[in-house]
Amino acid sequence: MLMVSEKLLDEDNVMDMDRLLTQYGDSLLRLCFLYLKDPHLAEDSVQDTIIKANRSCAHFKGDSSEKTWLTRIAINICKNYMRSIWWKRADPEKVLAQIPAEEGWENVRDDTLLLEVMKLSPKYKEVILLFYYQEMRIREISQVLLVSEGTVTVRLKRAREILKNKLKGWYYDE
Repeated sequence: MLMVSEKLLDEDNVMDMDRLLTQYGDSLLRLCFLYLKDPHLAEDSVQDTIIKANRSCAHFKGDSSEKTWLTRIAINICKNYMRSIWWKRADPEKVLAQIPAEEGWENVRDDTLLLEVMKLSPKYKEVILLFYYQEMRIREISQVLLVSEGTVTVRLKRAREILKNKLKGWYYDE
């Protein structure tokens, strides 16, 4: 049996789900919403993430941070949801107003950049969301996506180039 990180367990050797939800819930909800474009599916996926984390906490060795581990679980769950036909119903322009706001971002009204990020292919969208919206470092992103740090760097560079070209004249003065 693998050794469980002691941070995950409370004093009764039970996974501290309340702490994980309090500490990472909003971040996971934003991430899941940006993947799924549906607030209800995002809430369901966060719940599924915590449930799956609880079931598999015995396999968490502590090689990565809790945030990285939970993010990987959330992304896998979102990808499973996206394989179903339900996720295709969401209209990103109609539900953007429902994105859980980051503190200090409540007054931002221009959603042009976010719409363009949501239109990116999954491999580019993932790195943008994790780097800018989840504020993860390249090393953490490589652990979450199970790719090399070089791959993350290249994807990030290409995603920035795509966004720069799409937003020419809007955000960039070129």
